[in-house]
Formats: sequence, C-alpha cells, structure tokens
Amino acid sequence: MSKRPASGGNPYLNLGVLAVVVAVMCLLPLMTSPYYVRVATGVALWAGIALSWNVICGYAGYISFGHVAFFGIGAYTTAILMQPQHDWDFWATLPVAAVVAGAVAALVGWPALRLKGAYFAIATWALAEAVRELTTVVKFTGGSGGLSTPIRADDNFFFYTMLGASAIAYAVCYLLLERSKFGFKVKAVRDNEIAARAQGINTNLVKIQAFVLSAVIPAVLGGINAYWITFINPQSVLNTLITDQLVVMVLVGGLGHAWGPALGATAMFLLQEQLRVSYGETTAYIIIVGAIVMLIVLFLPDGLVSLGRRARRMRLIRQYLGRARDDLVKTEARG
Repeated sequence: MSKRPASGGNPYLNLGVLAVVVAVMCLLPLMTSPYYVRVATGVALWAGIALSWNVICGYAGYISFGHVAFFGIGAYTTAILMQPQHDWDFWATLPVAAVVAGAVAALVGWPALRLKGAYFAIATWALAEAVRELTTVVKFTGGSGGLSTPIRADDNFFFYTMLGASAIAYAVCYLLLERSKFGFKVKAVRDNEIAARAQGINTNLVKIQAFVLSAVIPAVLGGINAYWITFINPQSVLNTLITDQLVVMVLVGGLGHAWGPALGATAMFLLQEQLRVSYGETTAYIIIVGAIVMLIVLFLPDGLVSLGRRARRMRLIRQYLGRARDDLVKTEARG
C-alpha cells in the first residue's frame, strides 16, 4: 500500500464541523417529509459502514471483500435477541452485536491478517460466504425465510439512532486513528510493516485491533438496520453487493481520509436514490453510476475530499500569479 495523506488539521475544528453537521441534520425531521427522513437515515447508515471499510483498507492497508459479514452478524444478533422467546430490549442487543462481531473479527483476523493482498481479500470473502451459508441452514436464524423484528412506526427514532451511532463512530475513529499513538501505529504498519516491527510495534496486535474496530461499527449499524426494516434474511443483510457499494463509496469519497467515507456515501446514496426515482429498478442507474465512478477515479484519484485541497492550491496559484504580475508592472513602470 502506498502512503496516503493524513487528514491532519485542527482536531477541535474537525470535531466542531462534525458536531455542526450532526446538529443541522437533527433539525431535518422538523423541516421535511418522512420520505426525506428515511433517505437521510440511509445516508447515515451507509456513511457509517463505509467508514468501517476505510478503517481496515484506508488506514490498515488490507482490502476486505467480506465486510458485509459483520453487518449481517450485527443484524442477526439483534433480530434473534428481539424474538418473542428472548424478548430483549433493542438497546441491550447492540452491545452484544458489537461483542459478537468483534470476537469473530479477532478469531478470524489472527490467522487471516498474516496473509497479504489478494490472499486476505479472498479470506474475507470466504468469511462472508460462510456466514451467509450458515444463516441459510441453521434454524435459529430463520434459514432462508429470515426473521422479523418488532414493528416500530417511528421514522424519527431510527433517524436519530442511526445518525447518533454514525456520528459517534466518526468521532471515535478520528480520535483513535488521527490523534492517538494507535493511529500512528496502524499507519506505520500499513506503510512498512517490517520497519514498524523493528521499532518495537506489535504489528499483529495492531492489525487485529484495527480489524476488530472495523467490525464493531457495521455490527452496531446492522443491528439498528434490522430493527428499522423489520425483516431480514441472508439476501438482504449478507448480500455481497453491500460490500461492493461501500467500497465504491469510500473510493469516491477518499480512501484513507477521515471524512472521505461520509462524502462518498452521501454523494453516491443520494445519486442512486435520484436515479432510482427517475429510471426505476432498471440497470440504467447502474450504468450511470459506473460512468461517474470511472470519471472520479480518473480525474479525482484521491476522491471528493481532495476538491478542497485543489481549490486551495488554485487559490494560492492565482495569488502568486497576481503578485508576480503586480511586481512586473511595477518593474516596467520604474524602467
């Protein structure tokens, strides 16, 4: 993996911007219709799970093709515990979902993170397929028929819950990966594992910790999603298309940047929703989205997050050219 630029910047400013964005979004249910509240809930969901993939790939340097497994584990944990025979409170299921997903990530990561490149990607893909097959055949998951969760007709509840979970995930990941020794260790392992090990860093432990962190986030969001949509099955929460979508969102937003996943998830989810409204459930929107992704990869390889840096660079160039022109005019006037 090549070295990627850190987000840097003033931590108080970055967290302040996050707080302002969340505060503004909290007012959304007061200003718009339930449809747009549900769309915003979807944005918060995808922004969170895109962040989780950015942790393992953008920061740790490992490409995962099976991250949907942790989303599904969280969804099934919440759905199973909320069944009438268990009757758990929704809020109590989320910590359990996080622990189960984290434990699976630690167990799988211990051998898998010793692999490199495509071998690790294939191992994670195999994990997702194994989890999907397991949920299809065992009885307590409902098999291919799936599970239902209690119905709660309150769009605002799910919006605020999803928004809060994603905002907390972004704040925690920013502080851990951009403003702590742990973040420096993760980036050191990504950039040169041999050199990191020579500096006394326990590289295996750091990679497992990063993998567990990237698993806990989608598990919690998957649990919230299971309660929100009221019905889950292997096709809905363990579909490989989920991993494909979040990968695209991270690449579009900016791989390895703290806020890249949020930008990419917002842009791509809103675009897909608009195209679905315009073209319906056809392949037309897939073609359009694919073309847009190709253009961004070609002309904005660092993602949408690089637009701010490019605008600043162009402003500095214009200022420099303006001063040079003024100096030239003054020099000619003296002559």
